[in-house]
Amino acid sequence: MKPIDTAIDPSYDPYQLLRVYTYYRVLLGSLLLLIYKSDLVSNVLGSESASLFIYTTWTYTIVSVITLLALWRNRRTPTMQQRFFAIASDIIGITLIMYASGGATSGLGYLLIVAVAAAGMLMPAQLAVFMAALATIALIGESILHHLVSGVDSKALFVAGSLGAMIFITALVFQYVTRKIRASTDKLAAHTRHIAHLQRLARLIVERMRTGIVVLNKDDDIELINEAAQTLLGLTEVDSNHLSLEQIPTLNHQLQQWRTGKVAGSEVINNRHGPTNELRISLANLELGKAEDTLAFIEDNRAIVQQAQQLKLASLGRLTASIAHEIRNPLGAISHASQLLGESPNLPEADQRLLEIISNHTKRVNQIIENILQVSRRKTAAPTTLELTHWAQQFIDEYDHEQRLDIGLIFDTIPVYAKFDPSHLQQILSNLIDNALRYTPVNSDQPVTLVVGIETGRQSPYIKVIDKGPGIAQANQKHIFEPFFTTESTGSGLGLFICQELCEANQAFLSYQSDDKNPSCFSLQMAHPDKAQQ
Repeated sequence: MKPIDTAIDPSYDPYQLLRVYTYYRVLLGSLLLLIYKSDLVSNVLGSESASLFIYTTWTYTIVSVITLLALWRNRRTPTMQQRFFAIASDIIGITLIMYASGGATSGLGYLLIVAVAAAGMLMPAQLAVFMAALATIALIGESILHHLVSGVDSKALFVAGSLGAMIFITALVFQYVTRKIRASTDKLAAHTRHIAHLQRLARLIVERMRTGIVVLNKDDDIELINEAAQTLLGLTEVDSNHLSLEQIPTLNHQLQQWRTGKVAGSEVINNRHGPTNELRISLANLELGKAEDTLAFIEDNRAIVQQAQQLKLASLGRLTASIAHEIRNPLGAISHASQLLGESPNLPEADQRLLEIISNHTKRVNQIIENILQVSRRKTAAPTTLELTHWAQQFIDEYDHEQRLDIGLIFDTIPVYAKFDPSHLQQILSNLIDNALRYTPVNSDQPVTLVVGIETGRQSPYIKVIDKGPGIAQANQKHIFEPFFTTESTGSGLGLFICQELCEANQAFLSYQSDDKNPSCFSLQMAHPDKAQQ
């Protein structure tokens, strides 16, 4: 058999109700004493036994005050025994006060209805009906005792019976009302818990998102900024609770430009403070049609480009796989036919030159196909943490040993850590150095120099490839990373394009720089090793 306490829904806490009822008990006892002392109704209160009335009322009031003090001090859910004692003491106290004041005809018996109503709200159904029965028995018993002792007012039994019926009706009605109230309270509590759970989930999702989110109110105060936004904007060491828009010049400038209509809602901007040098900031009103709150999405543009790059490589792979066979078969036939024709003993010298042109161009077409297949078949980057100063020295030693060259190496700082796929990095530098040597004067001392360091602002590592060549013409610089762009008749135009694709696959940025000191320089800017996304 279950304990009595489990009959009440565990989500229902009767502490506040019992506390309010105890206030009523203190007020009732104090009011009865005040009315008795003022002699306003001296013919009713204590009319049969003044001493019993005084002692009972004082005891009732003192017990109520002690109970109220205990509830103030101990704010825990009252036990069933405490609630039972409160209602039972009311029934006993009111019955004694009623007996001392002339019985059921005094009208004090109606106070038992309040006690039974409180029982209906504080106790389960069985105990509430039991308290109603106890109150009715006490009421009828008091009337019988009063009739036997005084021998007057025979109508008291009728009044007691009527009050008993009203007490039972009150108990049942309040039980029904209480069940409805508890059901509504439970439903409201469930909705409240669900909403709180959704709020916690939303906050956790926003905090864990890799996309930076900033919410600004109509006064441009920051209402919300997640960890990703702080990282991308270089605000990891700033307290987000005391952060203002003026401390984020990148976002502030973009916001003002957007509000004046000078820029679109989504723009790629340069970033000088965070771990990445390119940010995409998308601005929108938090509520459509209302320009009060502003929502800003901040993303690493290099990561977006990387995802687009993966899609592009997948599309290119499908394309090249479908056409490689169709191109290589006729190309092989042409090459083989030219070789057979070149073996002819009576071939004129002019035709020999034509065969040489055919052979060179078939080799070039075949190299183009190989380069395209190399791009399309490339595996996903597997970046590892490299110590660049040590890795660069090993790379130069191997390259110098194969090419018998003297490549310079400069360290701006030691050590320098980066997260990059080592095979990709080796391919990029080999390609850049090969291109540099192609345009560098012969017999130059240290024709190529590698510079390894860390950029001060973003704390991101870099490698620069500097050669002694004339540099790239200004008109061609914006096209050098385009596929199939070349200034040589024998080049495929895919070398720098492949280097750029490899950089984007590793969240790096390859650019060409030229100044008076270094007329030809390629700069490889890498992501911060601790903040690069896998």
